[in-house]
Amino acid sequence: MFDLTINTDVAHQILVGFIKSEVTRVGYSRALINLSGGLDSAISCVLAVDALGAENVFALRLPYRTSAKDSLEHAQLIIDKYRLQSETIDITDMVDPLIKRDPNMSNTRKGNIMARVRMIALYDQTEVFKGLPIGTSNKTEILLGYSTLWGDMASAINPIGDLYKTQIRQLARAIDVPAPIIDKPPSADLWVGQTDEGELGFTYEEVDKVLYLLVDQRYSPQECVEEGFSEKFVNLVITRIRRNQFKRMMPPIAKLSNRTIGYDFLYLRDWGT
Repeated sequence: MFDLTINTDVAHQILVGFIKSEVTRVGYSRALINLSGGLDSAISCVLAVDALGAENVFALRLPYRTSAKDSLEHAQLIIDKYRLQSETIDITDMVDPLIKRDPNMSNTRKGNIMARVRMIALYDQTEVFKGLPIGTSNKTEILLGYSTLWGDMASAINPIGDLYKTQIRQLARAIDVPAPIIDKPPSADLWVGQTDEGELGFTYEEVDKVLYLLVDQRYSPQECVEEGFSEKFVNLVITRIRRNQFKRMMPPIAKLSNRTIGYDFLYLRDWGT
């Protein structure tokens, strides 16, 4: 019932094929990754290397002044292992002027600013490297809305968005992601001591099971409760999924004509290339 085990060989084959197909079909042959030192970006990076070749993958490290030292070190493990072209850009001088405008700014606001500045830097480098930015958001984060619009959610393609966090770990072990990256507590590293599970208030292992039942198995809330989950927890998860649906959609366009973009003006992504 709660078996989230995946066939890692098949998953790897599909995701590598996805990256190669989606990058090349729009006329590119290269990719860029914001390599944070965390598990999700490491997975996306390794998959991109397997799909396009290490010479065609560019890694960016984008630390802020409070970033943990091991974030840089763990990102470097991937860079060194695959001999990737890379660059480190400290975003502190870009972020701090905006943060300093409001002495009472919350950690959430600060984190959103960092996430969006990092994406500005990544997209700027796509023009230099002539590649596409690869996404690093997993299915758990996307469903819960634990991500920043136009920040870490921004990308040209996302190879890992249909893998729950617990499945990401399975794939990471199978494709030999360095153990320090797999074993450390998940963290967006947005402030000192921040962890994903501490901020969310539950573990990925717990929530992945409920998400799997609700989304993949289409269980009702009551059926989830009957499987042993608390009603409060199930309702919390459902509320997060519903409230964050807008993050998973392109902005709606008000319809005035008979050929509205996204409604009637519909073509494949590689149309015209």
